[in-house]
Amino acid sequence: MSIDYDLSTATWRKSSYTNGDGGACVEIVDDLPGVTPVRDSKAPERPALVFPNAGWSAFVTAVKDNVL
Repeated sequence: MSIDYDLSTATWRKSSYTNGDGGACVEIVDDLPGVTPVRDSKAPERPALVFPNAGWSAFVTAVKDNVL
């Protein structure tokens, strides 16, 4: 099942782990209920990936814990 989200007015926040040379950058939207949209900040015109909040949180925790 695919759901289309209107992210045209969303407030995107760049990852705090973004490096200074502009590489490896992701942006997320924090304030949507139930989901976390994620996009490549170098190509914001491309579609965002939308994850359930619990899935995104588990991914971020695994990265921080060096599990992945």
